[in-house]
Amino acid sequence: MKLSIVVPVLNEASTLAARLVALAPLRQRGAELVVVDGGSEDDTLAIAKAVADHAGTAPRGRASQLNAGACAARGEVLLFLHADTRLPSDADRLVARALESGHRWGRFDVRIEGRHPLLPLVATLMNVRSRTTGIATGDQALFVRRDTFESLGGFAPLPLMEDIDLSRRLRSAGPPACLSERVTTSGRRWDQHGFWRTVALMWWLRARFWRGSDPHTLAQRYGYRPRAGASVAVLAKAPVPGLAKTRLIPLLGAVGAARAQRGFTFQTLATARAAGIGPITLWCAPDEHHRCFRALARRHGVRTAPQPTGDLGQRMAAALHAHFQRAAATPLLILGTDCPVLTPDHLQHAADALASRDAVLIPAEDGGYVLIGLRRPLPLVFQRVDWSTPQVLHQTLDRLREAGATWQLLPTLWDVDEPEDWGRWSQTTSIPANHTPATAIDQPGFPGVSQSERSRNAL
Repeated sequence: MKLSIVVPVLNEASTLAARLVALAPLRQRGAELVVVDGGSEDDTLAIAKAVADHAGTAPRGRASQLNAGACAARGEVLLFLHADTRLPSDADRLVARALESGHRWGRFDVRIEGRHPLLPLVATLMNVRSRTTGIATGDQALFVRRDTFESLGGFAPLPLMEDIDLSRRLRSAGPPACLSERVTTSGRRWDQHGFWRTVALMWWLRARFWRGSDPHTLAQRYGYRPRAGASVAVLAKAPVPGLAKTRLIPLLGAVGAARAQRGFTFQTLATARAAGIGPITLWCAPDEHHRCFRALARRHGVRTAPQPTGDLGQRMAAALHAHFQRAAATPLLILGTDCPVLTPDHLQHAADALASRDAVLIPAEDGGYVLIGLRRPLPLVFQRVDWSTPQVLHQTLDRLREAGATWQLLPTLWDVDEPEDWGRWSQTTSIPANHTPATAIDQPGFPGVSQSERSRNAL
């Protein structure tokens, strides 16, 4: 079983190189190292690219970065490692032995390295509590079979306690393998903020989390300042031959075009999930009963809703109305599934823009737009627009001016609508333009569609 070690990082340049080099014995035996940067302001990403097998970026937040790393990884087993945690030199063998014994997931015991004399006691209590409850923390180097991780939808988009939440869900797959061999983690939290204060805060946060307190509120109490968030509405068409991606049918055939639609839907949802900026609703056409939509809802826990009849503007207006009835204070991003070059960073930048603007758009090269985000209900922007023409963006900006709204345009992207677009996409993925569309989605992305999702791209 190939092991992939996923490391989320943020401003770790001073110590990262040594930490990654220490993993060389594991990599020499075939382990893969994936590093995901959350927007460092130092040389962290450059160091990671020089050492790791794969290095890339994702929106800041441990859950977002870990999900992105899992998508990029190629191993059958994922091990999630904090940048300040050291593995035993034979960690790969220990993990393999634990999983071969029948476990689906597990963690190591932990040793805390720091100045305070009571840190060994804290580590002992963490290990005992974990063995008793079956709950692991990120400091314990959680590992899991990929198929089990994906079946549970990966890490939830939480700013705090993402490891507790995942291990709680992993218990449904069986008890963890609690390895007595120890990883060593830094005690800098206790050293910098005071031992007793840190212990009390962590126990208080854990208790509040188990009682159902809002994780974002808890994260602020912990001192974490998350970036802007937004809900995401994805408008998707069912992958029905003859009805999906019809302009690609002359090149790919009806079944091939439907496969492309399915693949792009999976990829768009994976991108939205990896962004981790807020809840996702999949707006389904003609309704949510197609098996593709049912599988997405079941596997990833996304909310589904049927798209109403009418033109594109009426359907987006319906999503806008439903969202602001439910969550009046939360911005909304609306996007389709036709832009495979859309990344989690694009979504995060769009959410950031809505912190100071009424609207944000990512223009498309064909004169439309890939994404529109709104901070408040502005249904006027979807009226008097000639959809599927080069005038869409221009007319939408006119509507925003009429509404007295402020907006920001982000860098232009491109859609895959026409055969020449498919050729362009095929070139970016090193796939022949007339190849089976299902495999064109099966390319190294950072992040991209998970391996099990890729294998299900065929109708």
